[in-house]
Amino acid sequence: MSAQPKESKDNKKKKRRRGDRYDGRLVRDLDTMHVLIPFLIPRRTDNEAVLNEIIDLTAVEAYLEKKNEGDPEFKYTFFHVICAAIAKTIALRPKMNRFYAGDRLYERDDITLSFVVKKKFSDDGEEVLAIVSVDKESDASPVEQIYQQVKKIVYSVRHANESDKTTDTMNIFIKLPRPILKLAMKFLRWLDYHGWYPKSFAKIDPYFSTVFISNLGSIKMRANYHHLTNWGTNSIFVVVGEKKPTPFYNEDGTVTMKSALELGITIDERIADGYYFANSIRILRRLFAEPELLDLPLMTQVEY
Repeated sequence: MSAQPKESKDNKKKKRRRGDRYDGRLVRDLDTMHVLIPFLIPRRTDNEAVLNEIIDLTAVEAYLEKKNEGDPEFKYTFFHVICAAIAKTIALRPKMNRFYAGDRLYERDDITLSFVVKKKFSDDGEEVLAIVSVDKESDASPVEQIYQQVKKIVYSVRHANESDKTTDTMNIFIKLPRPILKLAMKFLRWLDYHGWYPKSFAKIDPYFSTVFISNLGSIKMRANYHHLTNWGTNSIFVVVGEKKPTPFYNEDGTVTMKSALELGITIDERIADGYYFANSIRILRRLFAEPELLDLPLMTQVEY
């Protein structure tokens, strides 16, 4: 296929209009189905589409070997590449950055990725919620943006033993009596329905991010699905599987064993159609096949 066309100008350059939220712009050119669907099937968890991709890591392994040639203390990993590839795909395919809230469809300005960091790999090791953002305007590559932020988070969690703001906020809420807590959560849902959910909360809530990523491969757990939630605005959940030798079939019928992992992608199918999802996956495949593309600025177009 030819180079992907630029589907929309950077939303940051557009003035907000009536009906927009602070975290997204109202999509106004909808067809009848997408206007009605939140009333017909209102819950995000009832609109899950599950995509599974087996990722050949041959090119990624070579790329990481080159990135880590100087033997840095904090190494570049598969997780950094996966996050960067997802972020770039979403940047080039803006419908993937949409969400339904208040029975309306919105498109985000920002690209944010959330994940869990375990302080230590043990049964009683605490988990910390982390959120990183990717700047569309930055000249820094998506890999470098992700790497620097993750490095800072991991150091603060595992070495400085710091907690995260999300957990600190939840610790305040759980001290409330159950009837008051239930009422408070109902009020927050009402605020979100009208686009008034506090920015300070949304900024630290992983369920208000573009993508929630679970790196289950890092704990040797085999799973390829995670549900979405009806809380927040998160429309995409990605499960990263375990790296392992995997058979790949060649055109001549022979089989080659390659290092690979599985991505389980759960999407709110209301944000786009199957054709759009398929072309987005093609970009993702291209980025894993040629990870050097992730060293270019985020908005650099990719042929697929």
